[in-house]
Amino acid sequence: MRQELEKGFNSDLEYCGHQFHVQTEDWGYTNPYLVSQVFQNGAIKRSIKTPYDRVLPKGAKSKTQAVRLAMKMQHEK
Repeated sequence: MRQELEKGFNSDLEYCGHQFHVQTEDWGYTNPYLVSQVFQNGAIKRSIKTPYDRVLPKGAKSKTQAVRLAMKMQHEK
C-alpha cells in the first residue's frame, strides 16, 4: 500500500516474511535532495540520498513536476 503525501511517499510492504516501511521525501530547493529510507521495526535499514542534478532533466519546464516524478521513480525502485 502506497500513500502519497504533499512532501513524499510512504509504503508498507512485506518481503520474505519481514515487514518494511519505505519513506521517500523531497528536501526542497534549498537542500536539493530526494531521500528514501527503508525502516524495519523503527530502525533505518537503508537510506538513499539523490541530488536533484542527478535525476532532473536539463531545462525542465516544470521543476515541481520533474521533482515529483523523480521522487516517485526513486520510491518505487
